Amino acid sequence: MTAASAIQYDADVPSVDELVRTHMPLVGHLVRDLLSRLPSHVSRDDLVSAGMMALVMSAKGYDAERGVPFGRFAAIRIRGALTDELRSMDWASRGVRSKARDVDATRNELAARLGRSPNRQEVADAMGVSTHELDSNDSDVHRASVLSLQGMTTDDGAELLATSTQGPEALLIKREQLGYLQDAIAELPERLRMVVEQYFFAQRKMVDIAAELGVTESRVSQLRSEALAMLRAGMHGHDSESAAPPVEESRRRNAGREAYCAAVAARSTLAGRLQASTLLGEARAHAAAQVDENA
Repeated sequence: MTAASAIQYDADVPSVDELVRTHMPLVGHLVRDLLSRLPSHVSRDDLVSAGMMALVMSAKGYDAERGVPFGRFAAIRIRGALTDELRSMDWASRGVRSKARDVDATRNELAARLGRSPNRQEVADAMGVSTHELDSNDSDVHRASVLSLQGMTTDDGAELLATSTQGPEALLIKREQLGYLQDAIAELPERLRMVVEQYFFAQRKMVDIAAELGVTESRVSQLRSEALAMLRAGMHGHDSESAAPPVEESRRRNAGREAYCAAVAARSTLAGRLQASTLLGEARAHAAAQVDENA
């Protein structure tokens, strides 16, 4: 590399301050996504602080010559920092949590085999420990299950009660909705599908997507809005007329939208849509390929 090309290369590489400034929204996005799955007493400020520190360290350690986009590189390190921060908030050690998971797994296995809830002695025998050790582990877990004063509400404190898991019917509906979403994305026109996948899943910035498509950033924003409107229509296109009047109005305004909704509804069967998620309702990483195989 000549001196002139090196100077040109250095001029093209964003500075640490520029990388941090332009990617600050990424921290907010990852924190919001994480908080949606956490109890209300978890401190958002602590998570943001840990995420910002990880963003700065990512910017200092970023090497553009490796060919990895900075957004993807930083997202991995930010997620790791957020996980570490959550672990530091946990009063229980990782060893206690690991033992608690082993006990729960053993109890579930015994319950399935015996057809009833196992007693303390049966659980201890299955794990190869004494009942005293089993009780000691349970006590450690209970002591770690503390309530934060920040989680107290001015109401009757109902938010502090443990939420029950989804019932079979609610879980099935959720899994079917995930399948419909997978089909709706797959049936989008190519440009709209590309915008959705790159913006929401690859976490690319609009300016980068605009450069790849050869359009303005505002045009990418319009395409995203259009794609979201079509996804909403595709997700509810299988409902009855009384349940989704906005979708019917959208169909009357745009005949192509009606064809899109029909394509989404016919893309896969219920069994195929359920393949988009696990039995616990978690989206599969390769759901798209599975849906195509079952369509």
